[in-house]
Amino acid sequence: MKFCRFDEGRLGLVEGNTVRDVTAALDVLPSHSYPFPQHDLFIAHLDAVAARARELARDAPALPLDRVTLLSPVANPGKIVAAPVNYQKHLDEVRDNPQLHASTPGHTFTIHSAGLFLKATSSLVGPGQGIVVRCAKRRTDHEVELAVVIGRTASRVSRRSCASRARRCSSGVSGAIAGTAVGWPSSSSATIVR
Repeated sequence: MKFCRFDEGRLGLVEGNTVRDVTAALDVLPSHSYPFPQHDLFIAHLDAVAARARELARDAPALPLDRVTLLSPVANPGKIVAAPVNYQKHLDEVRDNPQLHASTPGHTFTIHSAGLFLKATSSLVGPGQGIVVRCAKRRTDHEVELAVVIGRTASRVSRRSCASRARRCSSGVSGAIAGTAVGWPSSSSATIVR
């Protein structure tokens, strides 16, 4: 089952080049008042929404995929965790070009020494929204990424049970493009998820 968010917060099921509007399936989500949860309700209740979407799909309006504006798959992510320097060729390119690393040691770390970092949740946009290049005088790099949507909390997971626990905590995967303005004085980035 391939879900998408489209247009003005609508929920769709993607079937080839068609989107079935199953927004009514969101009625199974609990209502909340302030303070709001720090996670995405759709992801947290994915099983219930999916069951309702299956019931609605056959009679749901079908729209051409190329006529809708796709939004990010997750409306309200609790956080976005990213892995820097996740392939050697890009690291070599940055190390060899002073305009890219600007004599900043942080721009030449390996993933093993840099660890993970957080991105602003406001940097997430959908493929129909595009990336705004804010620093036209600076180089903007883009990389294809694998985005994993984590829908359940996990803590202190042993190496032995890591793979099976990761599958149970994952709500889905998506392709992503990370766009980064590189070079002096500092890097900032925005991410588009498809």
